[in-house]
Amino acid sequence: MRIGELSARTGASPRSLRYYEQQGLLVSERSPSGQRHYDEGHVRRVVLVQAFLAAGMSSRTIARMVPCMADPTPDRARKALTAMNRERHRISSAIDDLVAARAELDSLIDVNLNYLADAADGPGAGTSVPGGRSAPGSTTTGSPTRRSTPA
Repeated sequence: MRIGELSARTGASPRSLRYYEQQGLLVSERSPSGQRHYDEGHVRRVVLVQAFLAAGMSSRTIARMVPCMADPTPDRARKALTAMNRERHRISSAIDDLVAARAELDSLIDVNLNYLADAADGPGAGTSVPGGRSAPGSTTTGSPTRRSTPA
């Protein structure tokens, strides 16, 4: 099959398929005129590459696992498992960092909301937005522990 059919069968764009080849994730047969030709094994490989990419793995990491995809052995499977576990740890760390950043932002939002609520009780009353978050465009400075001033 040619690149257009492989694209249609896998959902990967021809540009992505060429990128996969460039990165060593996919190897096509070439006709005498230079056209790429693929078979059923290529369909399975593209689907597997897409699954790894969707799991957050880089093409460089996936390329290190190509030997296991091409010719699985217990030793290659162990190496692939090590690479997948390393990627899982990297993703878990990134999630932990994002959760911590969100918690800090929530604290700053709460400080801002408290400031706006206090300001609403006095002259030059502030505004808040229904739903528990600050009004768009409200900018504040300060420390999350100081509840009487905006964050």
